[in-house]
Amino acid sequence: MLLQAKDNGSIIKILDIQELINPVSDTVQGKDQLGQEEQDPTNYQKQNLVFPSGENLPRCWVDADYRNN
Repeated sequence: MLLQAKDNGSIIKILDIQELINPVSDTVQGKDQLGQEEQDPTNYQKQNLVFPSGENLPRCWVDADYRNN
């Protein structure tokens, strides 16, 4: 899955979808799709990621207490 970083607009390839949809995890491992060479995996804060369309991630992916609010 590809997401976009809010701060610089770079495209991030998410390596583990289960980590992404886990609301308890604040970070997700991915690879920046900058240039033609494969980049090393890096941890990204989920709060700094959006879909390439600009839409925010679903609340149930980032907030473990989403049902209580």
